[in-house]
Amino acid sequence: MATNAATSPFTLEGAYVRLEPLCTEHAPILWEIARNDCRELFEWVPYRLESLEDFQEFNAYVLREQAQGVSIPFATFIRNGGQIAGSTRFMNMDLRNRKVEIGSTWVAPPWQRTFVNTEAKYLMLRHAFECWNCLRVEFKTDALNERSRRAILRLGAKEEGTLRKHLLTWNGRSRDSIYFSILDSEWPEVKRHLEMELARHGTDRVNSGAS
Repeated sequence: MATNAATSPFTLEGAYVRLEPLCTEHAPILWEIARNDCRELFEWVPYRLESLEDFQEFNAYVLREQAQGVSIPFATFIRNGGQIAGSTRFMNMDLRNRKVEIGSTWVAPPWQRTFVNTEAKYLMLRHAFECWNCLRVEFKTDALNERSRRAILRLGAKEEGTLRKHLLTWNGRSRDSIYFSILDSEWPEVKRHLEMELARHGTDRVNSGAS
C-alpha cells in the first residue's frame, strides 16, 4: 500500500513548540512529567492513565491507530530547552471526507495556561486546513469538563451539540460528550486570532527580557 499523509509521521514546528511523532520511547518520559498530577491531568479522559504501564499501553494503542491511518500522535516539546511538555494527536481521521479531530491533548502543569497549547493547536489546525484541505476540524470533551469547554471556545470553535451517554469511561461512568468544530470558511478568522495571541506572547517575552 502506498504511503500517504494519514500513515506517515511528520513533525510540526512553530516559534515556541515542536510536535514530534510519538514513539514508544516517549512513554516513560511522558509518565515522569505527569506522574505527580495524574488526577488533575486525566480526570476527564475515558481511559486509565495512572501508571507507567498505562502510558505504555496507551502509546501502543495510538501507534496501532496510526498504522491503520486514523490517528497521528505527537509528543509536544518546548523548542527553547527541548523539554517535553505533553502530548496531542490527530484522531478519527477521515481525509476522504476532509475532516479530522484534534484531541487527546494534555500539557504538564508548568506549561499550562501558556503559549504551548495555543501554538500546538495553531500548528495542527494550519496543517489540517492548509495541507489536507479539510472542510472541518472537530473537538470533543466530557460535558462535565468546564475548563476544556472554555478552552475550545477560546480557540474560535463553535459548539455543535451533546452526544448523550456517548462513552463509557474506564471506571464505568457513562459520559456525555460535547462536540465542537471549526470549518474551512471560519479558519482565516481563527488563524488571525491565534496568530495575534502568539505575537502577543512574543512581545511579552521581549519586554520581559526572556530568551
